[in-house]
Amino acid sequence: MSLRTRINGMSPGASQAFKSIKAPQSAKAANDFDYLGANFMALKSRIQDALLMQVTSPENLSRDELRGMIWNIVEADKDIAPLEKDALVRILVDEILGYGPIQVLLDDPEISEIMINGAGSIYIERQGALVKTNIVFRDEGHLRATLEKMLSFSGRRVDEASPMVDARLPDGSRLNAILRPLAVAGDSVTIRKFSKDPFILSQLVQMGTLSADMAAFIEAAVRGKLNVVVSGGTGSGKTTTLNAFSAFIPGTERIVTIEDAAELQLQQDHKVTLESRPPNIEGRGGVAIRDLVRNALRMRPDRIIVGEVRGGEALDMLQAMNTGHEGSLTTVHANTPRDCLSRIETMVLMAGADLPLPAIRSQVASAIDIIVQQARLLDGSRRIIRITEVVGMESGTITTQDLFQFDQSGVDEEGKVVGVFHGNGIRPKNYDRIRSQGVDLSPSIFGMGL
Repeated sequence: MSLRTRINGMSPGASQAFKSIKAPQSAKAANDFDYLGANFMALKSRIQDALLMQVTSPENLSRDELRGMIWNIVEADKDIAPLEKDALVRILVDEILGYGPIQVLLDDPEISEIMINGAGSIYIERQGALVKTNIVFRDEGHLRATLEKMLSFSGRRVDEASPMVDARLPDGSRLNAILRPLAVAGDSVTIRKFSKDPFILSQLVQMGTLSADMAAFIEAAVRGKLNVVVSGGTGSGKTTTLNAFSAFIPGTERIVTIEDAAELQLQQDHKVTLESRPPNIEGRGGVAIRDLVRNALRMRPDRIIVGEVRGGEALDMLQAMNTGHEGSLTTVHANTPRDCLSRIETMVLMAGADLPLPAIRSQVASAIDIIVQQARLLDGSRRIIRITEVVGMESGTITTQDLFQFDQSGVDEEGKVVGVFHGNGIRPKNYDRIRSQGVDLSPSIFGMGL
């Protein structure tokens, strides 16, 4: 895309980003100036022409180099008021090197999700609350061009023949897009942002996601090579939690991660990251999660981490857990630990294996050791509301026991959920197995009466 196309496609509403959200320090001057209408478009065109006279491919410059060139042009233009300069430079740099009007949202660390519902409607999530911004794209063409630019990093495509896509941005953010006419109101883009510095478990304790005793048990479970499933609904924080858990995998072990779009930020050196691939325009060349799980078994992994199990790969994952790949981690969309087990059973059936239900349940019961149930509460906070151990089979039913749970007692005057974490006084079935791995685990963390 040429520089002229990028700049001409800028939305006048981009300037409103500074009025509707908390803007970065460098853009605060824009609060006092409204870049709408002919005045802003004239400024844009004038700077564009001056920039093209100096360099033919400004998109190949670094951000600092481009900012410096535009700043020199803006400084030399006596018709531009001082309050306009900082914001104008930022908007132009974002349009050329970034992602146009939403770049300011991507740069704001307080924003966790960006939801684009067509060119004229953009929402954000900040601290668990949804807020509508005044940012808009000029038109659907501007939105589509920005989307294509975002997809170029991962090599994914989206068009009328393939109107849905999952991808990731260079900073690790997850992107989902679905085009018109499937999205009736216009192209819909959802961007789930992740912290540049992944959370560690102690930080999640400080944030109130779980208690210190629960964190101590999870650390012991991961070090002790228990198979752990993180269960929860959409947006409940499963990937963040999985990332934090993975930090306890020893650096001496070989880790293979498998995801639709690579999001996990493992800190270990010895890791292999695998990413699925959609079929090409001819319907060929697709590589599914299940294919990657099967291939991972031939890569001499000590641990296998599947970002999310959502289909027939559940059978391969269970077989890996049951054939020596202990300490595997994955996530599942489910609202309760019992629902999680039922979903896994259903997904095994989706694999096309002609297995009776008792055999599937036996596989599930022997493979999965711990289910960590995460939820997003009414106030937008994320909490681990239950840690459940899979005990075994009894009369054809998988039996479980809750080791820890969060009991909500109400909501305070500020609308914040009030509750308490506690152990249920149950000694885990896998307690001796954890200790046999050389992991020290005090029985007192599970509650009184042990």
